[in-house]
Amino acid sequence: MRFTYNTLIAIYQMGIWVYSFFDNKANDIIKGQRDLIKKIKKETKNQNNIVHFHASSLGEFEQGKSVIKEYKKKYPNHKILLTFYSPSGYNIIKNSPIADWVFYLPHDKKKNAIFFSEVIKPIKVIFIKYEFWFNYIIEYNKQNIPIYFISTTFRKNQYFFKWYGKWFAKQLRKVNQFYVQNTTTIELLKSIKITQATVCGDSRFDTVIENSNQEYKNEIIEKFCNKKKVLVAGSTWEKDEEILNNICELLNYKLIIAPHEMNSISELKKLPNSILLSESSCSNISTKNILIIDQIGILSKIYKYANITYVGGGFGKGIHNTLEAAVYNKGVIIGPNFHKFEEAKEMISLGIIKSISTNKELITSIQYFEKQDIEEKTTPYFKSKSGAAIKICNSI
Repeated sequence: MRFTYNTLIAIYQMGIWVYSFFDNKANDIIKGQRDLIKKIKKETKNQNNIVHFHASSLGEFEQGKSVIKEYKKKYPNHKILLTFYSPSGYNIIKNSPIADWVFYLPHDKKKNAIFFSEVIKPIKVIFIKYEFWFNYIIEYNKQNIPIYFISTTFRKNQYFFKWYGKWFAKQLRKVNQFYVQNTTTIELLKSIKITQATVCGDSRFDTVIENSNQEYKNEIIEKFCNKKKVLVAGSTWEKDEEILNNICELLNYKLIIAPHEMNSISELKKLPNSILLSESSCSNISTKNILIIDQIGILSKIYKYANITYVGGGFGKGIHNTLEAAVYNKGVIIGPNFHKFEEAKEMISLGIIKSISTNKELITSIQYFEKQDIEEKTTPYFKSKSGAAIKICNSI
């Protein structure tokens, strides 16, 4: 089965190369992988006490950020090697002081995994959430390097729990400890003979709470808001933007919109009375109704300026990070595809989130939140969910 897996990885790698001619993100991955082993070897030469953290993208990094910070407090002499698969994480975090080194992770090929396990020789490996790199797991296990997964969840429809997933389930047994989000995951792991799992919760709560407590001030955005009602829409896709299209006229709201993909900026610029943040100043912003955020990395901060928030992705594969918005004690509106996200289901049951499918439902949800004191619901919810990072680091 490992031969088959390696063949699929090789096919996938070739597919990314072909796709890179048409897609900027894929092209970034190809460029990032170029001479990567040499770069990592050169920069980590003669270093020891290396701890390898791996996140797929920026979202997973935000999930692991609080754990990395707590880990550095506990082990100040250890060196953090942080890797990403996606440019969305690497490009933003590559110069961050949170890690000693930030790289892409070389493709999940046997030779790359052997390089990490036998040359880099980390003393521990922490994969964040869903990052199942099986060659790395196998080779780290051979070298008796402890492997941990943090903030992980499993669902019963995943391949690990099907008849054709037995080889993959067997590799998961090589993991030293899973720190998972819920008891459902514990039971699913038991069904494939994995008992080394502990419920610690979701470390994203610790990250978003810390982020919300950091001071952030943007005079241009404050001038745009101008004491008017504001809807901040984050990580939006085309269908989300269609739903939001006429909200300024219908409810007399100002709209701040931060698209998930920057390539949609050109279409958003066509919206009436809109302006890009990069083209804004305190002198030209106050009369505009729509502010388009064309800067990466500040969305989690600008939710604070909202009266009500909207989080995109719910008309596609799934919603983006609702915690970043709700932590500011704001009502959150999302699309219908939220069922894979436990925190979204919990917050819907508490009345913190409303799921919609139409523009009419959007208006109804906004009117609902206008009458609610959301802080009465969010404050105890976030308090009850915090502390996962400390629990994990106390054990690792």
